[in-house]
Amino acid sequence: MKRGKRYQEAAKLIDRTVSYDPSEAIRLVQETAKAKFDEMIELHVRLGVDSRHADQQVRGAVVLPHGTGRTKRVLVIAKGVKADEAKEGGADFVGAEDMVEKITKENWFEYDVIVATPDMMGLLGRLGKILGPKGLMPNPKSGTVTTDVAKAISDIKAGKIEYRLDKTNIIHCPIGKASFGQEKLEENFKVIMDAIIKAKPAASKGQYLKNVSLASTMGPGVRVNAAKI
Repeated sequence: MKRGKRYQEAAKLIDRTVSYDPSEAIRLVQETAKAKFDEMIELHVRLGVDSRHADQQVRGAVVLPHGTGRTKRVLVIAKGVKADEAKEGGADFVGAEDMVEKITKENWFEYDVIVATPDMMGLLGRLGKILGPKGLMPNPKSGTVTTDVAKAISDIKAGKIEYRLDKTNIIHCPIGKASFGQEKLEENFKVIMDAIIKAKPAASKGQYLKNVSLASTMGPGVRVNAAKI
């Protein structure tokens, strides 16, 4: 794959044979974020687990102290009092059967996170094949299946992100914008890495953190020394 001149120049700043200390890796990934827009800094963590086994799943959610720099649109599936709480709590969309029908018939995805009350999960279950592959299905582990919809909305708007393994045993998640600066990005990085390490399954054997890297939206990857995290 041929890369642009900006990417090639940025890549010269990074030694691909070196795994950098976290602070140095964050400095480099900011330095190589040269696009004309404020690039997102993404974290990629390959784990020594097998996502095909239920007892080796790694999934959860954490509120980043400085958010991600991205405003998330929240859809709440609830009825009655809980629907009222969701509207008062700042949800972007609120509904029940009407929203499920809109997703089904209109292929509607103008939201980033779905929060649902437990009694609505039976209704949402029929959308598993649609929402599951997109990572949008509410889940108790990520705090998106709850009776406290107002808190869930508040946490998401404040910078709560969900992390989960993909089929290749890698977690991908944002840690903030390049413009955040070194200190804020380091704090966000530490919070998400602490959460991933704490979520290590008991069934995981051998090396847990196989590979850790950072990259901006348009920039080259920077390897992080997992032993220094």
